[in-house]
Amino acid sequence: MKQSKPYSISKQVVISAFKKVKANRGSAGIDGQDLKEFEENLKGNLYKIWNRMSSGSYLPSPVKLVEIPKKTGGTRGLGIPTVEDRVAQMVVKMYLEPKVEPIFHEDSYGYRPNKSALDAIGQARKRCWKYDYVIEFDIKGLFDNIDHELLMRAVQKHTKESWIIMYIERWLKAPFVNSEGNRIERNSGPPQGGVISPVLANLFMHYAFDMWMVRTNSYSPFERYADDAIIHCKTENEAQEILGKLDKRLKECKLELHPKKTKIIYCKDKDRNDEYPVTEFDFLGYTFRRIFIKDRLGRLQFNFLPSVSNNSAKAFRDKIKMMRIHSFTGSKIEMIAEMINPTVRGWLNYFRKYNPSAVKYSIDCLNRRLVKWAMCKFKRFRGHRTRAESWLKELAKREPKMFSHWALGMTP
Repeated sequence: MKQSKPYSISKQVVISAFKKVKANRGSAGIDGQDLKEFEENLKGNLYKIWNRMSSGSYLPSPVKLVEIPKKTGGTRGLGIPTVEDRVAQMVVKMYLEPKVEPIFHEDSYGYRPNKSALDAIGQARKRCWKYDYVIEFDIKGLFDNIDHELLMRAVQKHTKESWIIMYIERWLKAPFVNSEGNRIERNSGPPQGGVISPVLANLFMHYAFDMWMVRTNSYSPFERYADDAIIHCKTENEAQEILGKLDKRLKECKLELHPKKTKIIYCKDKDRNDEYPVTEFDFLGYTFRRIFIKDRLGRLQFNFLPSVSNNSAKAFRDKIKMMRIHSFTGSKIEMIAEMINPTVRGWLNYFRKYNPSAVKYSIDCLNRRLVKWAMCKFKRFRGHRTRAESWLKELAKREPKMFSHWALGMTP
């Protein structure tokens, strides 16, 4: 490496950064260049990134803005940086993340190595048995509203590398370009959709929320996954007090609680029978509520537990419905299995972890879709649902591993 470069950046890190970006896939940015096209001159493109970053002349491109539908209705903007910018951001992430990761709170679960949403749900489940109340809160547009000045203060606290600070500032200021080609300047928020954004958001929330909770409400544990968080409290009064302080704290950090999505919940179960207007909440796709279920000794009783939420179950059924399985009459059933198994496997891996019986209705709907496919494909089953069901049951006995859900015993 030439000594004339003002910033010492490893070429090997740039190569490793590209490999990580490639593994994450993703579509083309504003320049229209996708990963395949980038690889056509891989050595030259990676050298250009290293050379510009090392010399301080690297400037990010505008970010392509894509509107994607929200589950709750409306749309949210997702930024798609160019492949070149994703690689450059990954380089910075690989230098910055090891410096900040060790200081992050153990109950911060989002976008962190060796932590997952299921870990957060498991911890929340245990604490809901110990604490009677939960504060469920939502921050209005966290990724859009993080204050750049406050964020950069946090970044500067954990790195003295001037090039890391310089490039993060440039990414924060990189404008969006929407589908009409209009340029949208940005004054707050990390680059949504950017590789570096989750680390920056976690760093901001570490000081805005996590460490504030440790300092001022150490008796109330929490679980946070990016901008989705809950706080556990012993009493309603305690919950009201913390919620008031949290509202004030977030305003100090130039953020705002969402009034309709922020509430206090009573964790009602067999031992908690007080009346309270709200006794369930959603967290990371699961609904926590009182369920009549067998305990370890086989006794039926009420317990406060997480199960797949109605919204998550409906979204899965809608996705299966949109696949229009019944229309693939020219395909063998093995091809149908190949088409749907990745979706089904991922959904079940996540939602069978807690109260697995709650997924039964959605999987029954999937099996009925397969029956409908058989009725459309084979003339002998047309108008004879019972015959198609019997055929599918026999097939499931012979080939129990053909479909992901069959392998788990969820046969027709």
